[in-house]
Amino acid sequence: MAEDNDTQTEQPQAQRQVGLQKIYIRDASIEVPDGPRVFTEEYNPEVNVDLNTQIQSLSDETHQVILTVTVTAKQGERTAYIVEVQQAGVFQVEGFDDPEERDHVLGAYCPSILFPYIRESVGDMVQRAGFPHFLLQPVNFDLLYAQHRGNEEGTPSDASQATH
Repeated sequence: MAEDNDTQTEQPQAQRQVGLQKIYIRDASIEVPDGPRVFTEEYNPEVNVDLNTQIQSLSDETHQVILTVTVTAKQGERTAYIVEVQQAGVFQVEGFDDPEERDHVLGAYCPSILFPYIRESVGDMVQRAGFPHFLLQPVNFDLLYAQHRGNEEGTPSDASQATH
């Protein structure tokens, strides 16, 4: 009978589905504001990476998730380049009746699906602009989501106290 209980508790989870309907680059740009001068100096930039996620409901079960990455490379006071890419995906999210679980899927799981695509786009754009290849480091979207939720509630979550 223990097996029957396990089977019954798994049925609701079997109905949960996250489907990627479409993935596309919503916007992309690169600026080399100090070119060609930046290419005449030794290249040892300070690089800053900013991440942002936006979620737009298209219907009860269909959502657009946009992951934005902005990479700014500076050589001292000069900006070597600025790359910004918005990678978007349309996701069908079904069977998540608990709003917190659905929000976690949209805020952490879906951006992690988009990340490899945006990583490739950013690296390609930096290289095509004449700079050495740039590789975005892996991102723990679960941790970022937990930190964001902790900030929204006004109390630090356990995850926000983690060191990295």
